[in-house]
Amino acid sequence: MSTVAPALPRAGELSHRQIMTILAGLMMALLLAALDQTIVATSIRRIADDLNGLSLQAWATTAYLITATITTPLYGKLSDLYGRKPLILTAMSVFLVGSVLCGMADSMAELAAFRAVQGLGAGGLFSLVLAIIADIVPPRERARYQGYFIAVFGTASVLGPLVGGFFAGADQILGVTGWRWVFLVNVPVGLAALIVVTRVLNIPHTRREHRIDWPGALALTVALVPVLIVAEQGRGWGWTSARSLLMFGIGLVGLVAFILAERRIGDDALIPLRFFSKPSFSVANGVNVVVGMGMFGGFATLPLYLQIVKGATPTRAGLLLLPLTIGLMAGSAVSGQLISRTGRYKIYPVIGTVLMVGSLLLFSRVGVDTPMWQISLVMTMLGLGLGCCMQPLLLAAQSALSPHDMGVATSSSTFARQMGGTIGTAVFLSILFSTAGDKITNAFRAAAPTPAFQAALNDPSVLADSANRPVLQGLANAGATGGGLSRSSLDDSSFINHLDPRLARPFLLGFSESINTVFLVAAVVIAVGFVILLFLKELPLSNQSALAARNSAPAPAAGD
Repeated sequence: MSTVAPALPRAGELSHRQIMTILAGLMMALLLAALDQTIVATSIRRIADDLNGLSLQAWATTAYLITATITTPLYGKLSDLYGRKPLILTAMSVFLVGSVLCGMADSMAELAAFRAVQGLGAGGLFSLVLAIIADIVPPRERARYQGYFIAVFGTASVLGPLVGGFFAGADQILGVTGWRWVFLVNVPVGLAALIVVTRVLNIPHTRREHRIDWPGALALTVALVPVLIVAEQGRGWGWTSARSLLMFGIGLVGLVAFILAERRIGDDALIPLRFFSKPSFSVANGVNVVVGMGMFGGFATLPLYLQIVKGATPTRAGLLLLPLTIGLMAGSAVSGQLISRTGRYKIYPVIGTVLMVGSLLLFSRVGVDTPMWQISLVMTMLGLGLGCCMQPLLLAAQSALSPHDMGVATSSSTFARQMGGTIGTAVFLSILFSTAGDKITNAFRAAAPTPAFQAALNDPSVLADSANRPVLQGLANAGATGGGLSRSSLDDSSFINHLDPRLARPFLLGFSESINTVFLVAAVVIAVGFVILLFLKELPLSNQSALAARNSAPAPAAGD
């Protein structure tokens, strides 16, 4: 029996079965990009050690992030002009080529370059998958189907750390170094996804002859690359160092050039400026930036709390984040079903931001002795808030624009969330590590006169344990205040797990207090998003898919 989807009538809609068939291929494609983010995170340290490039470790992440972020709006615009299928097949193919090259890397510099190739493909996978759903599913039903993709992200967040830890821990698998399978595992999954998408994704497209906004794409690259580099490297360089300021200056020049290029080319622009005159589009993407900051900031900080303060391994930390994933999936599923029934969507991101602010405030009070069941409940609350925000905000941006601009509407939403996530991760981690040193020192000062701490300093077994010697020596040099220990402990915290619990506790207290500060700042950021949301105008959701709408109406004239 042929698996090719039946030809779609010019102005018709697909059946649920046809949609689910297409969804199967799209979810496989999205799993590639989603899994790649989490599977690499738990194995990058082992990879860097094997390639003798620990100091270059961050660039493997930065290179991927830069190319994925920059290509996202470009894929969206090109898919509006030339169709989704050729663009998503190109994105999948580029991603697979990058994966194979990463699996063959012989140095950290090569790995960073090949990760950039991967990012060139990943930028299309995220945005095009959601744009295709917008093509074939009416807005009233869209959130329900998009919930499947949230499930993919949730699955990836759980499987990634486990699979990454397994591969990184294996010396060899089928004669190949274990960590290389972190990238090579994409090949069979990707080839299967390519076959499925090629066979079932048959969406009619009327080619639109327009100029391609290469000047805008180049200017956007100049604007974003320096900012993304500083976001990843700024903590090491210093936010006000000459290198950081130079990067900010170049980024500002690129931003001005981008605005001028978009104004000059008009409706053929990568992101036409007229879109920002639509309040719903601007507000939705503004909130997307804020939610991205909160989401990625939380995802970056929580694993550090679990691993350093609670002593969890990277793999166990991934499992402990399961309540966050479950909450995210539940929030997305419930909001999607209710949007399908009522056609109303604004209330859900409002509820979502309230839940996020509440959960972040609760996280700001979490300490060393907080039981895991309480942390799990708060993680579930944060996940519910995120789930209530992501799909409704995407719907708001899509509903604000013409069906002919669905690719740009979808990619701009993804782009805004990625930029917010990048900035949020950099800012929150900077706050964490810039305050941790002083807080650890203060914790040692507070602990020094206590009987338990003094007993540890005079315990023969503690003095004889070689794991404690660096700390004991540091305390002696710093007058038992810990002032000389805090800075070195931030570079490699693994020694804390081997310390006597009485000596380790000030480290844990200080680090936990710094994490509290991060979550408090994150709560304020999300509260700003809540205020912005109040200005979102809720537009009626159509019962017609973007594809059917395009077939029943002519393309809008420039400026409409």
